[in-house]
Amino acid sequence: MYLKAIWYIREKGEEVKVSSIAKLLNVTQPSVVQMLRKLNDLNLVHYTKGSVELTSEGDRIGKQMIRNTRLLEVLMKDALKIEIDEEMVCGIEHHMKNIFTDALCTLLKHPRKCPHGHDIPRGRCCSA
Repeated sequence: MYLKAIWYIREKGEEVKVSSIAKLLNVTQPSVVQMLRKLNDLNLVHYTKGSVELTSEGDRIGKQMIRNTRLLEVLMKDALKIEIDEEMVCGIEHHMKNIFTDALCTLLKHPRKCPHGHDIPRGRCCSA
C-alpha cells in the first residue's frame, strides 16, 4: 500500500512527504516512518529524513499495483456494471499476477483511464 501511495502522490506531481503518505493512507506519521525504514532496508525506497524516493524496483511494484487497481475499477464499473468497492479492489489487486493483469487489460480493450479519470499505466499487452 505504501509503494502504491508513493507512486500516486508522485503521479499527481506532488512532493512525496511523510505527512502526505500518512494523510492518504489515514495512518500516523510515526507509522509511515517505520514502514519507510523497512522499505528502505528492502531497497524499495530511498528514505532519508525529508526525502522519499522509489527505487527502480519500488517504482515497478507501485506502478503494477496502480495498474491492477485501475483495471479492476474499470472491470467493476464498465464491464460488470457494479459499484466500485475499494476494499474488494484492494484485496484482489494484491494477488494479481502479470498474466492475469494483461488478460484483464486485453479483455477490457486496453482502457487508458480508470473511472476516476486517472491514467492506467500501460502493460506489455498494450499497443504503443
